[in-house]
Amino acid sequence: MGPSAGGGYDLSFKILLIGDSGVGKSSLLVSFISNSSDQISPTIGVDFKIKQLTVGGRRLKLTIWDTAGQERFRTLTTSYYRGAQGIILVYDVTQRETLTNLSDVWAKEVELYSTNQDCVKMLIGNKVDIDFECVQDVERAVSRDEGSALAKEMGSLFLECSARTRENVEHCFQELALKVRKMVSHPSWQIASCC
Repeated sequence: MGPSAGGGYDLSFKILLIGDSGVGKSSLLVSFISNSSDQISPTIGVDFKIKQLTVGGRRLKLTIWDTAGQERFRTLTTSYYRGAQGIILVYDVTQRETLTNLSDVWAKEVELYSTNQDCVKMLIGNKVDIDFECVQDVERAVSRDEGSALAKEMGSLFLECSARTRENVEHCFQELALKVRKMVSHPSWQIASCC
């Protein structure tokens, strides 16, 4: 697909953020879009943001869908898997169950609802900024090696980051976009529908 008429981008991709409530999906998105690390309220249902960036010499438009992690919104958000070229699965490095739920719950949803079998997945361990020695009753519950091992098992890219300090945030989205960009030679990898 060639450059859009007046759109200012060459390709458009749909990216989905999933994971348990409270792992920092919305904070990651806001940090990436606006270079801000403000506290974010939990997402109700689904929200989305658009960001344009240049990756691999191509101007890309990313429409990034931020889904609610609470179970009561799960039926609302399943339709948003349709047409996604990239899915970011987020867990909190201080809460082991958020990693366990990625393989027990979220990966199964991806298999069930994703219409793009070649969708690029990325596993992100968030909240690595927490100084575990200074914060009482908070300690790292998931090692980098454990996150990396699960990502390998799921056939996903892997990075750790901090939405609060912005460490690796830009890199996460750029790496995913680059991998998706490399897949555009397939006919099914053209512009995603909006929902």
